[in-house]
Amino acid sequence: MSDGVIFAVRVASAIGCGLMAGLFFAFSVAVMQTLRRLPPAHGMAAMQSINVAILNPVFLTVFLGTAATCLVVLVSSFWRWDEATAGLFVAGSSVYLVGAFLTTVVFNVPMNQALASRGSNAPDSAARWAGYLTSWTAWNHVRTIAALVAAILLTLAVSRGGS
Repeated sequence: MSDGVIFAVRVASAIGCGLMAGLFFAFSVAVMQTLRRLPPAHGMAAMQSINVAILNPVFLTVFLGTAATCLVVLVSSFWRWDEATAGLFVAGSSVYLVGAFLTTVVFNVPMNQALASRGSNAPDSAARWAGYLTSWTAWNHVRTIAALVAAILLTLAVSRGGS
């Protein structure tokens, strides 16, 4: 891959991590707090609707595209290990892939799928909703921090001349 293509992929990774950090942050500090204040049946129904609506081309392009570019950055950095910024690129892309992408796939998505299969009027729905809010939001905090740290590391690497 040419230096120009590598540079563009690295910049795209930093921007994507920043966008995802912002989205995750908004969920942690506003969306989930708002849903927590609603009656359980309404909160569950709202989150179920959000989980359907968010699977749109723009979100999927940024979320999956950032994972793809981070993977390219990670692999290509080992071939460019002589660059002073290679370690920052490896660290930043790894933090996003594990802390944001993998966390989403392993924790948040299965919780969303379980929530989708539950009726909001089931006898135990209030207790299940409370558990979902606590667990989902905790894992979302992990994603937020990971995406932010990744954005910072990748931005530092690019700004230090990582072409």
